[in-house]
Amino acid sequence: MPYGIAFTVGSRRLMTVERDVATLAFSLKDIFCERLPPVPALTSVEGLRVLSAPARAEKRLREAMPGFLVGARDTFDRSFIDMAGTYDAYLARFSGKTRSTLRRKRRKFEEAAGGRLDLREYRSPDELERFAQLALPLSRRTYQARLLDAGLPEDDHFRAAMYQLAEVDCLRAFLLFLQGEPVAYLYLPVEGETLIYAHLGYDPHHAGLSPGTVLQLAALERLFAEERFRYFDFTEGDGAHKALFRTGSIRCASFLLLRPSVVNRALLGSLALFDQSVSLAKSLATRTGAEALARRMLRA
Repeated sequence: MPYGIAFTVGSRRLMTVERDVATLAFSLKDIFCERLPPVPALTSVEGLRVLSAPARAEKRLREAMPGFLVGARDTFDRSFIDMAGTYDAYLARFSGKTRSTLRRKRRKFEEAAGGRLDLREYRSPDELERFAQLALPLSRRTYQARLLDAGLPEDDHFRAAMYQLAEVDCLRAFLLFLQGEPVAYLYLPVEGETLIYAHLGYDPHHAGLSPGTVLQLAALERLFAEERFRYFDFTEGDGAHKALFRTGSIRCASFLLLRPSVVNRALLGSLALFDQSVSLAKSLATRTGAEALARRMLRA
């Protein structure tokens, strides 16, 4: 399937080059069990997109595919929440200062909302239809959609998959409302005993009320109460939000393995040179005090 190899500066995507690749994604259970998922056939594609591979598995893959080009590599701590205990036990893991900050953010949001937290959960196919009606317009306003092309998908395939998951009770979706209007959403498919952190977004006009943080914690309280789930998987990528809420993490990498064609060599070489240039420019901006100005220009 087509995958867009992105040339990005900060959170802004400047250009995307598509290559047809198969995907090999490691689940949290794969990582814990130290197993390699089945490698898909590569007969009609340019290579493999590997997601969240731990170091040992990455070494095995690269040895099994000699000659393939490795590029677009991103290393990160794959964060997760161990939900074996209670919600109160989970909260107790935070420092006193962090718990105080989280309570203050929720209180501030409740005050702006008229005194109570309006959090709504969607699970059945009918409920998910309403969720889509409310969440999709909100998603279009988020920075995830505007800058990263990572808002809630709006295609028929996503909609069909959403209903199929709901039919077998394998989806949890939440909306946080402010004065009757949705301002943040959270979309969580379920795989066995694991909740998958697929989509989170919030209205940037209300960023001062920390709606994403308030929604995350309130949703976790409900999810712990179900006593059904063992893990909350934040999947690939770093971020302050994941670092705040996680109880553990595993060092992983996502990368491409492409056939050694001239075009693929040029593409991955250009990407590496571009990323190196961006890193040098960022270092220069930091040293000269121009980093804040550069960030404002990128957000404009």
